[in-house]
Amino acid sequence: MALTLALITTSSLSNSISKNFPNNPNKSTFFSTFNPNPTQKPNKNHQIYHKLSQPTKMSEFLTAKSSPTDLVAPLSGAINLVQSNPATWQSAVLSNVVIFVLGSPILVSGLSLSGIAAAFLLGTLTWRSFGPPGFLLVATYFVFGTLATKVKMAQKEAEGVAEKRKGRRGPGSVIGSSAAGCICAILSIYGIGGKELSQLWKLGFVASFCTKLSDTVSSEIGKAYGKTTYLVTTFKVVPRGTEGAVSVEGTIAGLLASNLLAIVGCLTGQINSTGAVICILASQIANFGESIIGALFQEKEGFQWLNNDAVNIINISMGSILAILFQQVLNRSWLWLIH
Repeated sequence: MALTLALITTSSLSNSISKNFPNNPNKSTFFSTFNPNPTQKPNKNHQIYHKLSQPTKMSEFLTAKSSPTDLVAPLSGAINLVQSNPATWQSAVLSNVVIFVLGSPILVSGLSLSGIAAAFLLGTLTWRSFGPPGFLLVATYFVFGTLATKVKMAQKEAEGVAEKRKGRRGPGSVIGSSAAGCICAILSIYGIGGKELSQLWKLGFVASFCTKLSDTVSSEIGKAYGKTTYLVTTFKVVPRGTEGAVSVEGTIAGLLASNLLAIVGCLTGQINSTGAVICILASQIANFGESIIGALFQEKEGFQWLNNDAVNIINISMGSILAILFQQVLNRSWLWLIH
């Protein structure tokens, strides 16, 4: 990024200099000897160099204006860089800088400063691997996940079940929510498995965020509107916000959220309609598994390390892996039927 800006600045500066300091053989050279005593002939001991080229006054130099056409080339270059297909690291960084600056009011409402830094790395990796469609998917997840977290925040805080920092998530939450997606992105960038597996990495990427959005929405809506919450392992009625607890309201909201993100993935060409169904199914199974893990192990003696971020990584990994396995089974079934 720094190199790109430096090249653009250098190009513009060189154009400006060439216009304001044109080569003219009839004028004095760029450097000339200086004689401190003009009544005497120049002495070699007194020869120093000084600038004689036009404009001769500093005020003229400062007021010299560049033509608007001087900005066309750098701007055109930046646009072409952003539109690179396939995306490059340079286009990914530049695109994320622009988007994060323009979207900073939304980002600060849902992320801490360190969380924004982690999200920038995630956004850059996503753009480099899956381009604008992949970035749009992650952005959709962030917007709806943040909105769900903010629902009835005062009530959640009063009940002691609200997210810390009024829902502004830190780097741990960002990493926990995107670890599986990042692995799929890296596998895609480096072409692991070739074209044959490239679509599977994309499917796993979409499934991981469908799983996480479904989990976030079901949890936050359940804490806000759940009339009765049950412990998933015993179906015993427990207070809202209990680890491993589920509610009808939260479950329905989570299912709708996974449908929403799967549709976004389908409309942007990340997955097809079959892949969308697979992502929805995988996300719901993974979330059920995550609830069981929360009920049995989270906050229990010997499992202090199993915090929300660790459970998130397990959850989205299950969703991603299940989606890939389902697609593989489906592919093999089709091959068997054809033959």
